[in-house]
Amino acid sequence: MEPDGRVRPVGAEDWDGIVALEAAAYAAMGISEDRSALESKVWASPTTCCVLDLGHRLAGYLLALPYPALEFPDLTRPEEVVFRSRNLHLHDLVVAGDLRGRGLGKRLLRHLTAGARQQGYEQISLVAVDGSHTFWSANGFTPRPGAVNSASYGPSSVYMSMALRSEEAGTPTTVGGQPGGSPARDEVG
Repeated sequence: MEPDGRVRPVGAEDWDGIVALEAAAYAAMGISEDRSALESKVWASPTTCCVLDLGHRLAGYLLALPYPALEFPDLTRPEEVVFRSRNLHLHDLVVAGDLRGRGLGKRLLRHLTAGARQQGYEQISLVAVDGSHTFWSANGFTPRPGAVNSASYGPSSVYMSMALRSEEAGTPTTVGGQPGGSPARDEVG
C-alpha cells in the first residue's frame, strides 16, 4: 500500500463509506443524493469511478460518467441511460474532512484526467458547488458562459469544463501544476 493510499475501482464493500463521505460533504448544503443515485453513476461508467483506499479506511472517492456537454445529472434520481459522449462529467470528488489539504483530491483528479485521456474523452466537465470554483479554476477548469446551472446544485453553482489534449500533441493538460497524465479535488465536497 502506498503511504497515501491506493486509487482503485469502486467495490461493493465501499458503498457504506461512500454514502457517509457524500453525506458529510453535501447534506448541510441540501444537495445530498441517496445511495441508488450514487450507485447509478458507477453503473453508467465503472472505469471512470474510483476510491482512495488507505487500507484501514476510505479516504475519498470520485464519480465521473460520460454526459452531454453543458448538461449534468439530476440530483433527485438515479441515472437510467448511459450517454455516448466525448465529455466526461466529474459528478463527485470527495475527500474525508480530516484528510483535506494533503493533496489527495488532486491525486484523484490526476488519476481521472489520465484515464479520461486514455479512453479518448475530449473534455471533463463539472458543476462546482459552494464556492469550490476557485479550486477547480486552479486545476485547469474554466466557467462555461451560457451553461444553465441547476437550482438543485445550489445558488452559487458554476458549470465548468477543462479540455483534454493528447500528450502526443505536445500539450498535456495540467492539474495542480502537474501533468494530467501522472497517475495517482480539492478536498472540496
